[in-house]
Amino acid sequence: MHDQNQILGYQPGTSFIYQLNATTKLIFMLLVSAACMITYDTRFLLAICVFSIILFKEAQIKWSQISFIVKFIVAFMILNLIFVYLFQPTYGQEIYHSRSILIHAGYFTLTIQEVFYLFNLLLKYICSIPIVLLFLLTTNPSQFAASLNQIGISYKISYAVALALRYIPDIQNSYWAISAAQQSRGNELSKKAKLSQLIKGTLNIIMPLIFSSLERIDTISTAMQLRRFGYKKKRTWYVAQSFKKEDYWVMGLSVLAILIVILLWQLNHGRFYNPFM
Repeated sequence: MHDQNQILGYQPGTSFIYQLNATTKLIFMLLVSAACMITYDTRFLLAICVFSIILFKEAQIKWSQISFIVKFIVAFMILNLIFVYLFQPTYGQEIYHSRSILIHAGYFTLTIQEVFYLFNLLLKYICSIPIVLLFLLTTNPSQFAASLNQIGISYKISYAVALALRYIPDIQNSYWAISAAQQSRGNELSKKAKLSQLIKGTLNIIMPLIFSSLERIDTISTAMQLRRFGYKKKRTWYVAQSFKKEDYWVMGLSVLAILIVILLWQLNHGRFYNPFM
C-alpha cells in the first residue's frame, strides 16, 4: 500500500506560497522558467537555483511527495547531458571561442568549455523543475480555475485546466491501485524484479489505466452535460481569490527576472556568459 504523501498533487499547507493567488503563481512560473530557458548566464542561473531551494524550504514540501518524480527527472537529466556531449563534444569550445583540454580522446576530447556548457544545462533544469513542482503542489485547482476566469479567460477553459490538475493525483492513485492488484496476482514489480519483468508489468498497468481513464472522462463529461455546463456565458466561483499586495510583489519579481535577462543579453552580447575571455 502506498503512502498518500507520495502522491504528486495539491496538498494544503500554511506557508505564504499557499496564500498567493493561483494566477500569480502561474505568471511567476512561466516568466521565471522562460528567463532560465533563454539565458546561459551562469550567475543568473545560480541565483535562481538558490532562490528555488529557498522557496521549496519555505513551502515545507516533504521529500516523499516528490522523490519519485525527482529521481525520474535526475535520470533524464543525466541521460540528456550524456547525449548532448556524445553528439557534439566540441560545442562548448565553439560557443566560448577557446579550448582547454581536460581529457584527450580524439573526437570525444573533453574540454573545460564543454563541461562549463553542460553545467549550465544542468542549472537550467535545477532552476525550472522546482518552480514547476511548487506550482503543482501548492495550487488549489479550483482556485486556479477561478483566477484564470477573473483575468478574462473563458470559464470553460479554466475549468478544463482545473480538471487536468485534479486528474494528476487521480491517475497516480489508479496506477498504484492497479499495481497492487497486479502484484497480488503474482506479478513481481518491486526493485528485485528483472528489467523484462518490470517492462511487462508496466505494460500490464498502463492498458487498464488508459481504459479506466477514458471511462472516468466519459463519466465526468456526461455529468457536466446533465448539469448544463457551458449553457450560460458566465458563472460564479465558490473559491475565487482577489489579488493582494503580496501577489503584485511576486509578479513584479517575475517581470524583474525577465528584465535582468534582457540586461545580461546586452552585457554578454548574446545568451552566453563567457568567463574564458
